[in-house]
Amino acid sequence: MPENIVLIGFMGCGKSTVGRELQQRLGYPLVDMDTEIEKLAGKPITRIFAEDGEPAFREMETALLREISATGGRHIVSTGGGVIGRPENRELLRGLGFVVWLHAPPAVILERTSRNRDRPLLHDDDPAAKIASLLGEREPLYRETSHLRIDTAGLDSTELATGILESARYHFCQRGQ
Repeated sequence: MPENIVLIGFMGCGKSTVGRELQQRLGYPLVDMDTEIEKLAGKPITRIFAEDGEPAFREMETALLREISATGGRHIVSTGGGVIGRPENRELLRGLGFVVWLHAPPAVILERTSRNRDRPLLHDDDPAAKIASLLGEREPLYRETSHLRIDTAGLDSTELATGILESARYHFCQRGQ
């Protein structure tokens, strides 16, 4: 198996849930980047965005990725949805291990995120349009960064984890690792 399995994708695609499932199966520590940043900052992401701005949050993501990269060992890494916005982050993510893009259609994302007030980028008059716009910007970056794309709509975390593990084993067997 690879040293790390890294989960990327838009908010509401299941990164945290699938990360916990993979952690249970492999016994690797789970690094949920949003949770770690909240601990380090001493405040929730919504307050980081409101008080410090999105650029400060993005810098925290990059710093955390650098730290994870330097740490070594085996981890499950669940990222924030916008982590792929910086070229340095995309390089760091690919260097960490097997990168899986969890994907869902915009309608599914809207349904999954509509009851959650902790999504600062969706505090908008038209969240559906905001989702479509952000997906349009980010999908090419997710594609560039990932080794595997999985559509999460209609699958539970057990099925997703099974697919990820089978694909990761195949990927690294093919590469001779």
